[in-house]
Amino acid sequence: MRLRIAFLLLILACCFCDLYATPTSQPKKPAVKAAPEKPKKKVVPAKVRLDSSSVTVHRLDQQVLDSLAADEDFKYYTKDYKKEETLWDKFWRWFWDMVGKLFPNVSAGSASIIKYILIGVAVICAVFLIIKLASSDLSNIFLRTPKEAALPYSESLENIHEISFDEEIEAALAARNFKLAVRLLYLASLKQLSDAGLIHWELGKTNSAYLEELGDTDRRQTFGVLTRQFEYIWYGNFPVDATSFNNIQTLFADFKKLLA
Repeated sequence: MRLRIAFLLLILACCFCDLYATPTSQPKKPAVKAAPEKPKKKVVPAKVRLDSSSVTVHRLDQQVLDSLAADEDFKYYTKDYKKEETLWDKFWRWFWDMVGKLFPNVSAGSASIIKYILIGVAVICAVFLIIKLASSDLSNIFLRTPKEAALPYSESLENIHEISFDEEIEAALAARNFKLAVRLLYLASLKQLSDAGLIHWELGKTNSAYLEELGDTDRRQTFGVLTRQFEYIWYGNFPVDATSFNNIQTLFADFKKLLA
């Protein structure tokens, strides 16, 4: 029995010895061959060639250089480019100085807002003035007023229904005041239009406004001719004598017949 056990132990010992004595074999990796090195190129130093071409030197005429140097337009370093202040610039500088004094604690942003507000107000006033001029009788604005400032009868200040035209026209002709006689003829024509209900007469109304009220084309054209004759003589100081007055009086008489 003991011999069997000893024999088994011997066999086991031999197996273990063989296990530790022989390592596990692994497959060998194929050897990697190194790539062959490329041959280095030889660097050949560049050869610098000397410039053998001839150079022609051009020189400016000294007289031309002197003339250019004396020209004020080319003296940039001596010129004073400070802009001269015009009267318009002085006015705006004074205006904004006054605004700054009125609003001393205003910030830069608020000052810009005030500036645009003032510009807007100025534009509105200009538009209002243009509208007023367009709706008024421009002949009274741009043409000279008659020298006889003390003359009576004004179509805008006097009531035409209170004037005795026949008597006043005879008095003006007796005094050879043909200019006043033409004025009276025109006022009489306004009264005739008002009596016929063709216009609405009122104080301060312009001659162009009366023309717009006339619906009949023939009457409007004829009255337009009379209006121009009157304005040329009364406001434009167009000379009128006895002969020209008789011609004008005939036109007014024909207009009176047209209204009948």
